[in-house]
Amino acid sequence: MEKIIFESEGEEPVEFYVLEQTKLGGVSYILVTEEEEGDGEALILKDISAREDTEALYEVVADETELDAVAAVFENILGDVELAGME
Repeated sequence: MEKIIFESEGEEPVEFYVLEQTKLGGVSYILVTEEEEGDGEALILKDISAREDTEALYEVVADETELDAVAAVFENILGDVELAGME
């Protein structure tokens, strides 16, 4: 499982494991968790970087309609996983 490190200005870096990635409507999304194994909280992050950016920029998906649509895609991809709290 791929591990990525997120850095925000003025904050400590946070490590996430990428569970899955997808593209919906031309936008890239990743499903991440802080736990490598077992049940844990997951976040869906949206790639908001511009073409000229040298590093990817992500934000947590907050819009409920967008979140529901992307969560359904991830549930379909992962098959036996239910994303609780995202429905």
